[in-house]
Amino acid sequence: MPPTLSGSRATRRTAGAVGAVALIALGAAPAGAADPEPALVLGKIAPIDGLRPGSEFTVPTSFTNTGTAALGKVWMSYSVTRGLAHTEVPSNCSRYEITDFDEEPSHSVVVCEFDQTVKPGVVYAPERPLTLKALDHALYDELRVTVDSTETGQGDGASEPVRGTGPALRLVERPDETPAAPGSAQHPGWDASTVKVTAKNTADFQVGEARMKGRAGDTVPLVVKFTNAGPGWVLREIGAGATRVRVKMPAGTSVTKTDGFCKSLGSGTYECGTAQAWINEGEGGTYRFKLRIDKAVPGARGSVALAGQPRPFDTHKANDTADIVLDVTGAGSTTGGGSTSTTGGSGTGTTGGSASGSASGSGSSATGGTATTGTTGSAATGGGLANTGAGPALPLAGAAAGAVVLGAGTVLAVRRRAARQR
Repeated sequence: MPPTLSGSRATRRTAGAVGAVALIALGAAPAGAADPEPALVLGKIAPIDGLRPGSEFTVPTSFTNTGTAALGKVWMSYSVTRGLAHTEVPSNCSRYEITDFDEEPSHSVVVCEFDQTVKPGVVYAPERPLTLKALDHALYDELRVTVDSTETGQGDGASEPVRGTGPALRLVERPDETPAAPGSAQHPGWDASTVKVTAKNTADFQVGEARMKGRAGDTVPLVVKFTNAGPGWVLREIGAGATRVRVKMPAGTSVTKTDGFCKSLGSGTYECGTAQAWINEGEGGTYRFKLRIDKAVPGARGSVALAGQPRPFDTHKANDTADIVLDVTGAGSTTGGGSTSTTGGSGTGTTGGSASGSASGSGSSATGGTATTGTTGSAATGGGLANTGAGPALPLAGAAAGAVVLGAGTVLAVRRRAARQR
């Protein structure tokens, strides 16, 4: 998606449009009056692998002005996910933080302003590469480098920029490097590259035992939890859940309310997803069900187990499964015992640092909302409305209200994504 024009670029193009109208009105149509479009192309940046937590590393970057005219100023930005940190920030650079939102984790961004001439057809690079540090919880991270001919704002969710205190950074020519080909710019006036950064670290995903107690005919709560015990945080591909949790209900029970992040697989088994594509260290998810005890089944036990994508980072497998223990007091059964049914309902299934919001019954990722730390968000799906005799008025009113909220959230997400494209 091309970025939204903002700041000086939008002003310049608006002024150009007004000028063109004036010339037409005067009957003038000078040939070649349009300014040449700037074109900047980044050099290739290789993925960075095998870092040790606590170590520092540099990021060599370069770019070419493939346009036909010199530029008087350029900006370069370096954005990193939460497992990485900027070290010294030069005095011609500013740093700010962006909180997690929608389907993107939090970022730390450094933007450097180079107030010097950038000639066409020449390769430039900062005179010294920026240095980054892999933090103790680094595992799967991302670095995004951008070069731009105009200054862009921080966008929503960003902190106030803080000017660096290190020695100023300048651009230098690299005559030995091959310039990018003219016309190779993917965007007019800017270019960006996202680089995978991997550390030698682990993350221990684990689930815990759950216990319930009641008499036949009772409805009891079931709370299932999983945790990322660290030390690394885990970032998956955006749009995919961080993990899945499979829950098998004990025999002799029926599910009367399902967590909103879980879907039924049949035969009393449910699969639960996560709200986001990442899980911070020390955080996790909670899933809440309500079960009706239909009858006492001696020795009946359920189970909870991690499922979904492979976890090569998780070397401790003993805590990937746990029991669900049901203690039925008394004896006997109730009518219709033994079958498992789902009525839907609200529940919580979240990842650390994720936002609370709505989710589908399939356990897919949810987006939007307010970021939390170490807490769970709530979501609800499925579930029929109670038969109150109110007819379709309540569902229609609820749908209208939901549409208003969704529309507002979409506008905010589009604004944020447009600011983040660079």
